Amino acid sequence: GALYSRKFTIDGEQISLQVQDTPFVSLEDDTDNICCQEQINRSIYWADGFVFVYSITDYESYRVVRPLHQHIRKIHPNANIPLLLIANKGDLLRARQVSSKEGLQLASELGGTYYEVSARENCEGVHEAFQQLCQEVSRMIGSCNGEKRRGLHLVRPKSPNMQDLKRRLKQALTSKGKSATTL
Repeated sequence: GALYSRKFTIDGEQISLQVQDTPFVSLEDDTDNICCQEQINRSIYWADGFVFVYSITDYESYRVVRPLHQHIRKIHPNANIPLLLIANKGDLLRARQVSSKEGLQLASELGGTYYEVSARENCEGVHEAFQQLCQEVSRMIGSCNGEKRRGLHLVRPKSPNMQDLKRRLKQALTSKGKSATTL
């Protein structure tokens, strides 16, 4: 999963947003148990908010949301962490497998806000959803009265791209040092 970072201003305050993409979460053999990598558990632990995205054209992606939410509740049993449920591919209505009603019902069950968007045709809906989540997270952190949440002391994972870049730079510097000494 890639780590994406962006800075922007909400209500006059500079916000640093990090989004950890968590691919490869799936259901185990027709059960409601999820299978996920340890990296995803670390991301869940340090998160201040969650965005669940499924495709309206893929019922299986919708089915993963509830067990993933239950998994998150095991890691954060008493936390009131803001969450969004985003139904993507709103432009593909003819291929719809998940109704808006099902999405709204699930968002209500999970205690989150529901958005149906088309990232392909209108990124404004996606922007609005993330902006709302950031506002909710900001309110939650502000209401903690300076107390840190349990997960905030952890080192956040570095972007795989940055780690790869550092490794290659180190290799290049090491190989230059070796070739200089052999001359």
